[in-house]
Amino acid sequence: MNDQANSVDERYATTPATLTSWSRQDTTWMLGLFGTAIGAGTLFLPINAGLGGFWPLVILALLAFPMTFFAHRGLTRFVLSGREGSDITDVVEEHFGIKAGALITLLYFFAIFPILLIYSVALTNTVSSFMEHQLHIMPPPRAILAFVLILGLLAVVRCGEQVIVKAMSLMVYPFIVALLFLAVYLVPHWNGGILSTASEVPAPSALLNTLWLAIPVMVFSFNHSPIISAFAVDQKRQYGVHAEERSSQILSRAHLLMVAMVLFFVFSCVLTLSPAQLAEAKAQNLSILSYLANHFDNPTIAFAAPLIAFVAIAKSFLGHYIGASEGLKGLVVKTGRRPAPKTLDRMTAAFMLVVCWIVATLNPSILGMIETLGGPVIASILFLMPMYAIRKVPAMAKYRGQASNVFVTAVGLVAITALVYSLIA
Repeated sequence: MNDQANSVDERYATTPATLTSWSRQDTTWMLGLFGTAIGAGTLFLPINAGLGGFWPLVILALLAFPMTFFAHRGLTRFVLSGREGSDITDVVEEHFGIKAGALITLLYFFAIFPILLIYSVALTNTVSSFMEHQLHIMPPPRAILAFVLILGLLAVVRCGEQVIVKAMSLMVYPFIVALLFLAVYLVPHWNGGILSTASEVPAPSALLNTLWLAIPVMVFSFNHSPIISAFAVDQKRQYGVHAEERSSQILSRAHLLMVAMVLFFVFSCVLTLSPAQLAEAKAQNLSILSYLANHFDNPTIAFAAPLIAFVAIAKSFLGHYIGASEGLKGLVVKTGRRPAPKTLDRMTAAFMLVVCWIVATLNPSILGMIETLGGPVIASILFLMPMYAIRKVPAMAKYRGQASNVFVTAVGLVAITALVYSLIA
């Protein structure tokens, strides 16, 4: 026991007695978390959230911050509860055993990797459409275009995790400006839109049913669980015993930025378009940007929309790559093979390049279903696993008895049951 205490003291020997002031690195992580969460899904959120009517949207807006903050804080605390340098797959094995660790690692990989494939297809489609319709040039063959785009993103990946986070944080700035520009541009076109349903107070059963099916949309529009493990490991390396306090500060600021930006964009869209128009956009399988470009026939939006989509998809790709590669490396290690770190990085990058390139070239329509199938797994890892650990793991016992634990568990169960119901229906 004394040896263990001494090792802990040595681990945090260089950690300051008090928490240091906010640093540039903290800002970089805050924007990196924002960049992973706010991506292509945000461009469909106004359609999905607005179709439920005014009152469900207001309730979802009020729930947005606690839903996302408490869940991601719980997952961060879970990773921080492990040994120094342990990622999420190592912490699961440490707390729940080798078999559980292997199972969670497998589920973690297959929950995130399909989303990476979806972004590969979406990125190729966006650039191809932009070249054809806005630049009026013939795009190269799909196989070549997909290969160049994915290789370009993986070139950023090869520079290391810190470069990925920094690149994502830099890409956040134009994305924030673009979202603000669109939201403000729509203000003169507000015509009440969804307010037409404000006088129609739904019956309690109908309201609950609408919220039940809409919560997963809200949850996964703000999801940045793939980068949480790397975030927690870096916080522990930088702040030691103060890692939980500083990571909570970074998470709270990141989520306030997410919620404020996205909800302003969502409300601006739904106040501009009627429920019938939102339903039309969903029937046409268009993002809100594409629908607005067609609706207004405005060259500025028509040109800006694909550029915004490109930035959104690219930064989300980078954030999800961190989680997917982490899961794949964990699977390789758990087979008993332990290649050198550089060799493992190269193997992972090569696998990701080949599979993403093949899928982006084939452009299969089944990817939406794969994303939905990964939803319950993501909800289980993000919402339920950390809450279970708080109940069972001594290292997390200090977090027991908090009301937020009940709230996160309830939202997780709602998200999972709604997704399963949608699949069955």
